[in-house]
Amino acid sequence: MANEFRALLLEKSEDGVSASIKQLKDEQLPDGDVTVSISYSTLNYKDGMILKGVGGLVRNYPHIPGIDFVGRVERSEASEYSVGDKVILTGWRVGEARWGGFSEKAQVQSDWLVSLPKKLTEKRAMAIGTAGLTAMLAVLEFQSNGLRPENGPILVTGANGGVGSIAVSLLAGYGFEVHASTGRLDLSDDLKSIGASEIIAREELNAVPERPLLSEHWSGVVDTVGGDTLAAVLPQIKSRGVVAACGNAGGIKFSATVIPFLLRGIKLIGIDSAMCPIGQRKKAWERLSEDLSAAVLDGLTKTISLEDLPESAGKILKGKIKGRMIVDVNA
Repeated sequence: MANEFRALLLEKSEDGVSASIKQLKDEQLPDGDVTVSISYSTLNYKDGMILKGVGGLVRNYPHIPGIDFVGRVERSEASEYSVGDKVILTGWRVGEARWGGFSEKAQVQSDWLVSLPKKLTEKRAMAIGTAGLTAMLAVLEFQSNGLRPENGPILVTGANGGVGSIAVSLLAGYGFEVHASTGRLDLSDDLKSIGASEIIAREELNAVPERPLLSEHWSGVVDTVGGDTLAAVLPQIKSRGVVAACGNAGGIKFSATVIPFLLRGIKLIGIDSAMCPIGQRKKAWERLSEDLSAAVLDGLTKTISLEDLPESAGKILKGKIKGRMIVDVNA
């Protein structure tokens, strides 16, 4: 029916969080000045945590997860969007504090949306999603801090994941020598096919160094892991190098010294794609539409349905997913 929609609904009981497909009514949607008919969403690590009830990210149930979506405007009270416009939403705590994209419809604030770049299809926009936006924001930080290919190689940790794989492709496309760290050495050929020149086993970066400075290896790092991995790479960054921290799959705490910052002048920069200002978002999305290889992007993606999400959430938390998973919410 026109005023109904299908969604993956999370409900909480004494036994934990459960997920099921429900038919809901439009009037159940949260307040917002734009209603979007969703075409695709995508599965991120945070979505996996929310689906499995990990980390207490969701406070109010029932809840529709999904931190990303793309679709067409169905209703608009905002001057900047008209019915039929194609729009993207990533972040803003949608799918966490508010109902999100694992649904055929969403109702949100217009200033959270970005127009779909003309060179992107809706499906490819979700192949990019928060992961690709995060990767591009890291690249923009490298470029704004003067990193160039001639400065030396860039390390990408968790390189088989969504952020990591897109970062590898982007950096290689900009001419950087890319070293990829992964716990999935069986997928080394996949990483080399998208631009990695050297593969490093995850275990090599798990031990916290005993000395505050080690040999200089990398001019920059896109770190999607955090924890001991971040601690291990800091003493190995070249002078004036930049580390973009954008993940915590390996833990939220790390032990380090100030010595690399004082003696090598390195920078540790946090990448916040969730609350990133709209101007920076638009710049990143335009760059992604121009610079990210469509062929590489298509090769990194797999499409699933709403019904597949609970199983896939378990896999992404265990590091069993490579690349990107697009969710066809209408399948």
